[in-house]
Amino acid sequence: MQIFDAVSAQISAMGLPLFAVSATRAEWPDTPLLLFLHWHGFRRATPLQLEGVPMPARAVPSSALKFEGPGLSTAAADAALLDTAWRLGAWQLERQQLRACSTAGAPEGEAFACRLAFGDNAAGYPDEHMLGEHLDVRRAQMELAARRGYLQWLFQPVKGGVWAGIGPLDDSLGADGGRPSDCPVRPLPSAPGKRVVYKLGHHNQLILP
Repeated sequence: MQIFDAVSAQISAMGLPLFAVSATRAEWPDTPLLLFLHWHGFRRATPLQLEGVPMPARAVPSSALKFEGPGLSTAAADAALLDTAWRLGAWQLERQQLRACSTAGAPEGEAFACRLAFGDNAAGYPDEHMLGEHLDVRRAQMELAARRGYLQWLFQPVKGGVWAGIGPLDDSLGADGGRPSDCPVRPLPSAPGKRVVYKLGHHNQLILP
């Protein structure tokens, strides 16, 4: 999975900084990995020009990408996302393994979170909220996740993102906010119902009170 190359190409094409990158995968063999790029930017909702009438700007919709292949596993997705988060300068990568939400007694909030995780318009926004194809795939995977459970990842990139100079000191970053070397952090085993946080950044400076 060439996730880093795909994200870098999207950053160049959009010309906007990223606020966050999230990914989702249904808990089932050979299911695709869905990646969502959340942009920091606004655009006019219409090209219409009316003299003296300001047209409000709308938030740029997120972009949706799909990665698949024979034998795609959670471990492979974990490794690919670790590599991408590392090279884009993220301080950490968060992974959650969530249960099926269509079971008896499951809170309504879990179903809402599942819809959001797969790029569904759960809030009913009237404007376009997601850029990308594969809407039928996202919906099918969301229904599968509701029955089988799913995994979700999240990180905030420094390179190509809005986080340069914000957050903890990080001596591992290059001048462009990224890291040129391979990620030294290895994927951890599955942890149902647990939140796993991979710490990627580090600093060597002594911080005095």
